[in-house]
Order: sequence, then C-alpha cells, then structure tokens
Amino acid sequence: MTRNTILANEARTVVSPGRVVLGADAVSHTGDHAALHGDTALVLATEQIAEFHGDTVLDVLEDAGVETVLYTDVRPDPTVENIEAAYDLWEEHDCDVIVTLGGGSSIDTGKGVGILATNDGSIRDFAVDRAGYEGVPNPTPPLIAVNTTAGTGSEATRSVVVSDESTSTKFLIVSQNVVPDVAIEDPKLTVSLPKSHTAFTGIDALTHAIEAYVSVNAYSVPDGYAESAMERIARSLPVAWANGENLDARADMMVGQLQAGQAFTNSSVALVHGLARPLGAQLHIPHGLANGLILPYVVEFSAMAAPEKYAAVARILGVADENHGTREAADLAAQGILQLCEDLELTRYLDDFGAVPSREEYLDVVGEMTQDAIDSGSPDNNPRKPTADEIENLYVTIYDDALAPDSPRRS
Repeated sequence: MTRNTILANEARTVVSPGRVVLGADAVSHTGDHAALHGDTALVLATEQIAEFHGDTVLDVLEDAGVETVLYTDVRPDPTVENIEAAYDLWEEHDCDVIVTLGGGSSIDTGKGVGILATNDGSIRDFAVDRAGYEGVPNPTPPLIAVNTTAGTGSEATRSVVVSDESTSTKFLIVSQNVVPDVAIEDPKLTVSLPKSHTAFTGIDALTHAIEAYVSVNAYSVPDGYAESAMERIARSLPVAWANGENLDARADMMVGQLQAGQAFTNSSVALVHGLARPLGAQLHIPHGLANGLILPYVVEFSAMAAPEKYAAVARILGVADENHGTREAADLAAQGILQLCEDLELTRYLDDFGAVPSREEYLDVVGEMTQDAIDSGSPDNNPRKPTADEIENLYVTIYDDALAPDSPRRS
C-alpha cells in the first residue's frame, strides 16, 4: 500500500548543516574546517564553557593557522546587547569565520553576529514578527558550531532565539541563511554538563522531536528524524543524567538531539515553544526547563487532534504498546512525559533556576504571556488550535500543578 505524503504534491527543501563531524574527539577537526573558510575566527562562548573547553578549541584553531578572537560574555539566554557587543568585536578584528563553543546560547549569538555581518539593520529587524519567516536576505559568514550540550539542536537549525530585556520578551528569527556550515558533535564535551543541564537540554531535545512530529507542517523526512530522536532520548537521557561519564549514553544523546534539531527545523515547533518563550522570559527559567514544565499539559491538550502520532509517542516512551488502541495510547503520552520528568527530578531545579512569583503576581502577567505566545506564531503549528482562553488556562494549570512551591509536581 502506498502511503500518502506531502512530497507527492509539492517540493520541500530539507535543511541541515553543510557538514557534521560526529563522535569522540570530533573537536580536533575544528581547525581544519575553519581554515577552509577563513583566517581569523571570532570564538563565542559563555565564561564557564570557555574555562572548560576554550583552550582545546583555541589550540586546534591556532594549530591550523587560524587566528582567534575570544568573546566570553555570552548569556544563557542571549540578548540583543550580547549580539551587538560580539559583532563589534567581529568588526574590530576583521574576522571572517565564526566559531561557536557551547549550546544554543552560543550558537544563537553566533548566528546573530553573522546576520549583522552580512545584512543591514538591527537584529530585531529580522524577527519573524517583523520580517516573517525566511526574513534574513543574505547568508551569514561561515559558521562552525562546536556543540557542548545534547539538547538545543541549534547547530542544525534555521532558528535564532534572542531575549529583548527592554520588553522582557524573546523574539524568533527563522531563515535558511543562518544554518551553520559545520556542526562539531563531540560527546566528550558533554561530560562536563551538570545533572541539571543534562536534564534541561535533554527535555528540550525531546520537546523538539515531539513538536516536530505532531506539527501541522510535519512530513515524512522530519518524521523519520523525530522518531529516531525520541527513541534515542527515551533510552539514553535517564542514563546520561544518572551517570554523566557514560559516553555511550552521551553519544546516543548527541545523535538524538541532532536528529531532533533536524526534525523541527524542517517541520516546526508548536504550542509548547509558543508558551515556553514568554514563560522563560518572565520567570527567567532556562528554556529546556520551561519546555519540560509545559510539555505534559500541551500533549494532554492536543492528543485528540493527532491520536496516531501521540500514540506512537506513548509507545516510544514505553507507556503503551500494540495492545492499546490508538486513542487510549495517545492519552497515555502525557503520562510517559511526566514520568520521565519525574525520573530526572526536573521540578526540583526550580529552587535554583528561575524566580517563581506568587500566584497573584503570576496571574497579572498571564494575559501578556498569552498574547506573546500567540504573536510568536508557534501555536498555529499545533495539531489542536488553542484559543486565547485555552492558552491562559494552560498557563494557570502549569502554575498550579508544576510551578507553585506546594504544587503536585514539586511536592
């Protein structure tokens, strides 16, 4: 039987990094690839990541004859000011290749520098709400992403997320012209991740895979990436969290998060990300943690609209099998996600990451967060289309069930 597919009716461009170097000691190839593209590299990292891995990357670049300029003020949620300051350094030293070291924050900062280097305007001008999708006219300079996390998938995507501190919001840029030229995926670099960030980035990757899989823009190619990503994450994230030195689990997660990134950049994210960006901006919660707090409720809300897909998610997560009917299995998907989050002790990290307000203070910004979520466009990609009232109700449920100090998931 021939399966109907969107590719029988229209063409799609499959987006991916130009090259992927994957496996133990992949970082040693960074200099060779940089030398193919330029003579002076702007290297971008957080201060902490630079302390862990900066010398390694700088040495391999310099051994390849590439001069380096180091910027270590990348923020965990990169800001407009971050990108502008890094771009000033790019201009000052006449750099010609960008090397990012870290996870999504460093990569997004590098993409932002690249946008400013080849396009006229401020970084805010290229956001989806102003320029639309594919709103970056010119390709960025060569960009090499050395990944140190197993979650964001940003080294494979056409997305940039930037925090605007002047408005306490985040904005999204989407363009094929920002996809990195080379992705360096070395699982040894993820061993330094603490348990908290192993959990955050791993749940982030799972969210990418699930949202891409159920999106109204899904089709066979990203579906394949998403299914494989979910399988890898389900089996290896708990192992990597429990024992960060298990390189087999770290390598499996590295591949899984890459496939999840390839899935959502070729399909889309949906309602979870629409809710997570405003929540993270208001409560200063890491993006992956925000996704993990929201994901079960959106899956429960959406399961009726794509039961076959959510049933497959439940089976991959091990909470349903072929003996369950499609709708019954679909309704179990949220339970599987909650169990995984509980295994990782996800809500425990709220004490150290984020600032949870009182319920009254939270309710005061629910309307604003709802409008920001709608304006992002991501909820439009969800299989079940939410109304504004339904988004507000989801935000309230998330507070009462997962954020409040005495909520069921925290207690």
